[in-house]
Amino acid sequence: MTDATPEFRDPDDLRRRAGVRGDPDRDQHFLVDDRVLDRLAGYLPDDADRSHLLEIGGGTGALTDRLLAAGDRVTVVERDRDLAAFLREEFSEAVDAGTLDVVTGDALDVELPEFTASVSNLPYGVSSEVAFRLLPLGRPLVLMFQAEFADRMVAEPGSSEYGRLSVSAQHYADVEIVERIPPEAFDPQPRVESAVVRCVPRDPDYAVDDEAFFLRFVKALFTQRRKTVRNAIRNTAHISGIEDPDAVVAATDGDVLSRRPGALAPASFAALARVAWSASEVGPGQ
Repeated sequence: MTDATPEFRDPDDLRRRAGVRGDPDRDQHFLVDDRVLDRLAGYLPDDADRSHLLEIGGGTGALTDRLLAAGDRVTVVERDRDLAAFLREEFSEAVDAGTLDVVTGDALDVELPEFTASVSNLPYGVSSEVAFRLLPLGRPLVLMFQAEFADRMVAEPGSSEYGRLSVSAQHYADVEIVERIPPEAFDPQPRVESAVVRCVPRDPDYAVDDEAFFLRFVKALFTQRRKTVRNAIRNTAHISGIEDPDAVVAATDGDVLSRRPGALAPASFAALARVAWSASEVGPGQ
């Protein structure tokens, strides 16, 4: 790479050459604001390894173009066969040089490469599923979501947005909103504001006995978010798999039991889950 500012393809020209207009019914909202596109890769942490960048949902390649300048190698996953074929043709030089690989398929099903970081404008309809496929892999992520979803990811205990999504995302990474994007940055325009979330992987400051159980336990309790933790544990034993919910209640501090799930920090959920794990149907010795 050189110090000169690269000349990127115009997003509108890319869409014209691809022969697509975007289809809200198919979750296609193309990011066309050059200023936003230029900033996205820069939101990766300064020390992030950029040797192999992953993009989910390449579309017509406006972001792909910038990622090729920001990293050594890029893999794009695009489920639309026509758009995947267009990307291979439009960026044929990069494909031939081995710096770009275009994978045709659904990001929830395809085998992902050993990427070092991801920068993606996620399809909103599957953004949650894709995010939670990427987060456990422990790589820096810069992902665009609907703003409401992003607000829930970064929410703190006690806020109205705090919930299962907050605890689960913050279990894997430090998450923060780095930019809010208006509908006008897309074509066709979505009906909602968007937001860019940076996820920096780190180990949590608490221990869990079984990660799958911990996440299932958090999910179960938040189905009863208006109940006290005491009642939520008892009412959701069939979801979390706790064989003896009364034993969990008896082993838990009364102050915790009297709170509602939305008031518990992730570390408190972890402590509670450790107690619940020993009383679960799939716990130790089962």
